[in-house]
Amino acid sequence: MRKERFVVHLPVSATDLPAAKRLARAITRALGFLPDVDPGEMTVSEEDAQFVRHRVFCDTRLDGGRRCRRLADHDGPCTAAVSR
Repeated sequence: MRKERFVVHLPVSATDLPAAKRLARAITRALGFLPDVDPGEMTVSEEDAQFVRHRVFCDTRLDGGRRCRRLADHDGPCTAAVSR
């Protein structure tokens, strides 16, 4: 049987899409020590268009089930290493 999963929605506000993505990255990095935080699923949206989501991190699955740790739409190959 598959384990039940729940998604936490944390409403925060930002002035524009780049600022929202920066805030999402900061939140993800701050909570990254928690095993249930999945950066590949982090998205942002406009308040009045929450069905239009913008991915923050690359969601490509790598060998071993890990995800690429780079930003969405990155150039070059995917990697599991954290870049700062």
